[in-house]
Amino acid sequence: MGMLQDKICVITGGSGSIGLATARLFVEQGAKVALVDLSADALAQAAANLPEQQVLTCVGDVGDPDQTRSFISEAVARWGRIDVLFCNAGNSGVIGGIEDYPDDGLDTVFRVHVRGAFLSCKYALPHMAAGGSVIINSSVAGLGGSPGIYAYCTAKHAQIGLMRSLAKELAGRGIRVNSLHPGPVDNAFQTHIEDSFSPLIGGADATALMNSSIPLGRHGKPEEIAQSALYLASDMSSFTTGSMLVVDGGFTA
Repeated sequence: MGMLQDKICVITGGSGSIGLATARLFVEQGAKVALVDLSADALAQAAANLPEQQVLTCVGDVGDPDQTRSFISEAVARWGRIDVLFCNAGNSGVIGGIEDYPDDGLDTVFRVHVRGAFLSCKYALPHMAAGGSVIINSSVAGLGGSPGIYAYCTAKHAQIGLMRSLAKELAGRGIRVNSLHPGPVDNAFQTHIEDSFSPLIGGADATALMNSSIPLGRHGKPEEIAQSALYLASDMSSFTTGSMLVVDGGFTA
């Protein structure tokens, strides 16, 4: 029997590398998974190699309350409840100096990372019982600062405040809430950030610089982040709530 046998899991940002790696692992561990993302085509591609009876795809914008209510309702209509919510949807936003930073730069990123996680929790939690788990995928960017990454860093810090507030409120219901903090991951999302960051450090190779700053000497793999999500989703973390799980190869040590 799998570690998530018959658990109902909702994963936002489900067609991205971390979301899909997590979905694959959760399904292997016996879960039924609702994948949420903006693109029907990307979702169809993501679900193509997953067992049809264990997967539901939902097109939805996590920053929109009506669409969020809709994809949560789809999952509940299909399977009756929600046991695990993985708030994984994200965008990188603008990377640049403060004087040239667009006035709405924070808004577009906060809408996905902070408002999106808030709305997903708001509409999913009425369908979650004791033993449930909420995981908010933050970042090591939420643990420190970095020049030029104003919207992303600030949003990732804000997710920690949301996580801690939810953890205190929901502990009495037996629902755990934790945040996951990946370091640099080998995927297209991180490549975009590093390519955009290079001009701020004099044109240096940001990827090589990152690797030289990680004690394990490399970027993480989406599958390694998924393993940590599995810990937080499963009963292995039954006494863990209000915590920040850092998975970064020692980057922030």
